[in-house]
Amino acid sequence: MARIDLQSHSLHSDGALPAAAVVAAAATAGVELLALSDHDTVGGIDEALEAAREHSIDLLTATEISAVDADYEDLHVLGYGIDHHDPLLLERLADARADRGRRAGRMIALLRELGFAIDETPLDARRAQGKPIGRPHLAVAVLAHPDNAARLASEGHTDVSSLIPAYLIPGAPAYSGRTRPTVAEAIEWIHAAGGLAVWAHPFWDIKDDGAVVEAIDRYRAGGLDGVECFYVTHDERQTRLLSRRCEELGLITTASSDYHGPEHRLFSRFLAYELYGLEPRLGALGPNRFR
Repeated sequence: MARIDLQSHSLHSDGALPAAAVVAAAATAGVELLALSDHDTVGGIDEALEAAREHSIDLLTATEISAVDADYEDLHVLGYGIDHHDPLLLERLADARADRGRRAGRMIALLRELGFAIDETPLDARRAQGKPIGRPHLAVAVLAHPDNAARLASEGHTDVSSLIPAYLIPGAPAYSGRTRPTVAEAIEWIHAAGGLAVWAHPFWDIKDDGAVVEAIDRYRAGGLDGVECFYVTHDERQTRLLSRRCEELGLITTASSDYHGPEHRLFSRFLAYELYGLEPRLGALGPNRFR
């Protein structure tokens, strides 16, 4: 089958590389169909499209919208094939980033209450550029401040991947949730911009099998087009469960390794997901040769 990787991130959200460098890395890794899916922004897509032409790789226009749903405070909905110049989409994503910014401010305040010093210089630079601020950026702001060095060493936090679970996930002492959009709203935004809506990495955010299946059914009733079944942290049981339910519901299934950069602890290599003898069903996504 075609070598696809339909989630990756650049400096426009929480990735380590410029958008063009993400595309170049994907091409070098042998990816044939790529999506640049920065969080709540489409700022890198034009650069990525130009790089894709240079490297002879197919690129899906995409974004990854952070959303809320009842008790679930941070679910992600991927929008593929969107018109990334659509004025309404740009307005909606700007509002989502503003909400993300307010959330970041709440978490900064909580981190300070916990006794951490925060280096806001890189955060201010992102704000000035209109780029979103996510939990990885907050973690870096803590890790980079020398006043935190002794405490971080004593707690064993040496990188973003250890600090975020300790302080910045639901239930952790410095976590603050988003307020909007809902999953239903994210799906509507994507459809209004001409795209298809896919729930990203379900088992990253919800651990219970039954709760995941119930959510797929509910989101499908609300217009969801597909699920990211093949993902770098999904095991075989999870992958088969997702693929089977999507087949029953007629949903497309996608695959990604969620590339964030060459040094990331979990998401540093393209095509890192497992298929377990199955194949993604892309349906209307991408050129005919990828269907």
